[in-house]
Amino acid sequence: MIAKLLVKPYGSIWKLKKLCETPRKDFRYKIERFIYEQYQYENSSSIAWNSQFQGEPCFPHGMKNIFISGGAKIGTNCIIFQNVTIGSVTLIDSKSLGAPIIGDNVYIGAGAVIVGNVRIGNNVRIGANAVVHKDVADNSTVIVQDQRVIEKEQAPQNTYYSQQHGRWAYFKDGDFHTVDDEDILQILNGRV
Repeated sequence: MIAKLLVKPYGSIWKLKKLCETPRKDFRYKIERFIYEQYQYENSSSIAWNSQFQGEPCFPHGMKNIFISGGAKIGTNCIIFQNVTIGSVTLIDSKSLGAPIIGDNVYIGAGAVIVGNVRIGNNVRIGANAVVHKDVADNSTVIVQDQRVIEKEQAPQNTYYSQQHGRWAYFKDGDFHTVDDEDILQILNGRV
């Protein structure tokens, strides 16, 4: 709660994280790192200051119990649910030494684990509790059984929709935008 208030002057936790990405020797940097670490502590999360995000991700249930290791690279418009681990393998004799690289428009379900030097393509959907330890091609869905991957010609619809102030909105480019498309509104309102 306190860290959330301390983050407010920076605009968002992501703007504060950006300030923490490049180490500096000044006192202000130490304060910024302390606030960033406290925010994570209060949310039972660990998102390494040296993990890289191309755009602000969406955490539908807040930044709760999220672990993202240093070196991980995450694209734009990614949706990350609670209890997700995006972790590095640091065992030098491992074939998957390194951190995951995740493309754009990726939807990561609750409890999913992505580990090691794997590449997750664009427009991928990773099901809840899936364990991903192999590369996943663009436009694929990963389900829990044996990392079964279903490749498709067209990208799956990974847009995250949510009620925002009484209206339907979708997440894109780090923010929620009001849904204006009548066909989508009919689907969201269960009238199709």
